[in-house]
Formats: sequence, C-alpha cells, structure tokens
Amino acid sequence: MAPEPLEDLLGDPRSRAALDALHSRTFNYDAADPDRLTPEAGWRHETRCQALPAEAPGPPEAGGSWEIARQLMCDYEFADPKMVRAIYRRDAPLEGRDMLLVIRFLFLRFRVGVRVGGVFDETRTADGREVRIWGWNYQTLRGHFEMGQMNYELWKWLDTGDVEFRTDGFWRPGGTRNPIVLIGFHLFGPRQRERFYAAACERMVAMTTARLQRGQEEPVPRAAEHIEVKPMSEAPAPPR
Repeated sequence: MAPEPLEDLLGDPRSRAALDALHSRTFNYDAADPDRLTPEAGWRHETRCQALPAEAPGPPEAGGSWEIARQLMCDYEFADPKMVRAIYRRDAPLEGRDMLLVIRFLFLRFRVGVRVGGVFDETRTADGREVRIWGWNYQTLRGHFEMGQMNYELWKWLDTGDVEFRTDGFWRPGGTRNPIVLIGFHLFGPRQRERFYAAACERMVAMTTARLQRGQEEPVPRAAEHIEVKPMSEAPAPPR
C-alpha cells in the first residue's frame, strides 16, 4: 500500500490539531537519572552505524557528503515514508521543534509526538583520533506508545575523511494505556524498529549518493517535502 501524499496529511484537520496540541505536552518519562534506564527496568538500548560516501581528510567539504547528509537529517528525510511521516512547522528552529510523527503499521495509523532536544556540533577525540560530530535527539511526549530518546549523529573522521550516520537511543513501551496498542507493541514493536532503522540507513546512503551526483534524481520518495504547517487559525477550512 502506498503512503498517503504528505499534502493529504497536512490537509487533515486531525493532524493539524494534533500538531498544535504538542506544544503543551510534557515528556512521558523521567530522563533526569539515566542510570536508572537499565535493561532490568525494561529499557532497551540500541546503536547503529552506517558508512556514507567519504570525503577527503580534514574538515567537512562544501557541498560534500557531510553537508548533504546534515541537511537530510535536519529535515528528517532519513525516515521511510512508507512507515513514518513527519509533520512540523518549517519556520521552527531545529532545537525545541515539536514533530508529529504519523506512523503506519498494516492498516493502522498512529499520530504521536516528539520534541527535539539538544543540537550539537563539536570535535571530539575518540580512540585517539579526531572526529567532527553533528547531531540532535528527540524525546517522546505524552500520548506516544513508546517512552525514550533517540540520538541521530553525523560523524566525520578528520584523519581519513570517512563519514558515518549513527543512531543511538533507549526506549521502552508503556506510554499508553490502550491494551491493544500495548499488545501490538510487544508483538511487533522491536521488529518494526529494526525495519525502520535499517531503512533509514539505506535511505541516507541512497539520498546522499544521489545528491552528490549532479543532475541525478533521488531514487527514493521523500518523507518531508514541502512541510508548511500554519496555525489552526490560518489553515484553510476542510471541504464540506
């Protein structure tokens, strides 16, 4: 089944109302003490690393793999639109941005909220090597059927020019009291997350490579094109 066009989601009053409602929502878990977020307490931790087209050694190149991948990450374009669509206000800064994620599974569609937390850009020393790291994270809001935080990072090793897309996070079920959703999460959740992050890595490689090759169209559908969400008071009335 093909995903709905993004314009259809934006024209849906429920999606617009759900996005507006995120502003007043708080996180659905307490992340103040990360030492308590252990496997024994039901939390799952996962990491991934995907190599992207390399650059020459040294700082990121203008128009190179690093810059292209960074823009894709800013726009949440690594998400497979057959599984997740992101709706947010284009004029909102990345840090603190509320995002409504429209998640599809079989014939079901869930609208859940996340908020972008820290955005960082720094050079670190890892294993005795200098690496430039840019990235951001988001945390789940009340109403999400998961609880936790995901970190998305872009690494460039300055000595070799290798570029990597990395994900790291912790999560657990329990953000909803709906028994059907909870049962479905326990049965299918881990498998769906595996599919999502595998597809995200594939998309990052495909889209970054395509944009590096001048004039070549991107071989995969975009997940966040033309996202322009106005306040409810400015939104056109739905057709009657």
